[in-house]
Amino acid sequence: MNSDIALEADEQPPKIEILFEDEHIVAIHKPAGLLVHRSYLARRERFFAMQMTRDLVGCHVFPVHRLDRPTSGVLLFAKSSDVARQLCEQFADHSIKKQYLAIVRGNMHESGTLDYALKQEFDDLGDKHVDPNKAAQEAVTDFQPLLNTEIPYSSGRYPSSRYALIRLSPHTGRKHQLRRHMAHLRHPIVGDTTHGDGKQNKFFREHFAINRLWLIAKSLQFVHPVTQQAMHIEAELEAEWLTVFDAFGWDDEQLSSMPSMLLS
Repeated sequence: MNSDIALEADEQPPKIEILFEDEHIVAIHKPAGLLVHRSYLARRERFFAMQMTRDLVGCHVFPVHRLDRPTSGVLLFAKSSDVARQLCEQFADHSIKKQYLAIVRGNMHESGTLDYALKQEFDDLGDKHVDPNKAAQEAVTDFQPLLNTEIPYSSGRYPSSRYALIRLSPHTGRKHQLRRHMAHLRHPIVGDTTHGDGKQNKFFREHFAINRLWLIAKSLQFVHPVTQQAMHIEAELEAEWLTVFDAFGWDDEQLSSMPSMLLS
């Protein structure tokens, strides 16, 4: 028991990076695996993005949106309840533009918009009083394939494995929307243990020795609620993405030929 306590005490906090800060808002790059804030479902967790950001900037911060625990990327906080309310209104009326990058199973060649309503996903404890027969909610996602690859390794019944790098722009913010929409299109996001392909996930973990959901909130575009300035906040891809890109044969020339893939 003492050794378990010592191990927990020695646990190092994940690294978060401040992408933008002024007296009203702060945006960070949340690493994959970090929860946004405390919850009854995470009583054993020690580190949370909200508390870590508060400690970095020296004041209380208010969450205005969420990222799933396994998703990395841009996470925005307000420094006052009034600014938080204004930002929440922008999220609610869908005026904030969100762009994600994901690696999915299979090659994709067509861009499109998926308008596919989603039934609310319920947690056994937190949502035990919610009506399970609640009607499906509108959910809309733009998707755009950027690069395709086929590698000579089997991850299932075929001798090779195909993947695509795609850009996703959700117009609504349903729980697990991007993960569920890509699964609906039969191109599940790699590393998605809830809605994804177990064989592909296992192959990725073992072949690349990296265990994560391959989804990053790449950028947020919105109007600053106080200065009225047009804001564009972007996260850099983590090193593991570049490791996989290299293994996929996507060299600098291919990547640089698509600046919009990484910059907008």
